[in-house]
Amino acid sequence: MNTPPEDNNPRKMGITMFIMAWAVLFIMGIVFFDDLLTEQRNPNQNPASRTTAEGAKEVTLQSNRQHHYIANGLINGHKTVFLLDTGATDVVIPQSLAREIGLKANGQQQAYTANGRVTVYNTQLSSLQLGDIELRDINASINPAMDKEVVLLGMSALKQIEFTQRGDTLILRQYDD
Repeated sequence: MNTPPEDNNPRKMGITMFIMAWAVLFIMGIVFFDDLLTEQRNPNQNPASRTTAEGAKEVTLQSNRQHHYIANGLINGHKTVFLLDTGATDVVIPQSLAREIGLKANGQQQAYTANGRVTVYNTQLSSLQLGDIELRDINASINPAMDKEVVLLGMSALKQIEFTQRGDTLILRQYDD
């Protein structure tokens, strides 16, 4: 009896192709759901901007599933992710991100956070951008206790713009002086 060599066995090749097809589908599912989860966590990856009839720059943000406003933006030209926090006095940057951006510490102070008292380091941001809104010379703090790559967009920046919340939408407006 003449049997085909094991490498050319059609049944074995069929099983291999079946496993490879499922592996490809699995990988595609991971990519799809990872993108979906990222979109749910940060629905403002490209914040919508426009200029109003009055000449104000306006950025519209959608809240995420946890009702937080998270958006991509720039600090001194470096990409970052902001979490808008009206309870934060300053823009607060994790130390690891501050190092990446090249921010310099200009003294220290004590800050009271949800996790207790922490020493933070003062710094100055040349520019902060969210959509078409760009702010200059912003006071900020570098927080060594923050382990995430999310920047708290606090009142040192937010006080320079007008913001209005309606439902799950936050509208930020910057008027020309």
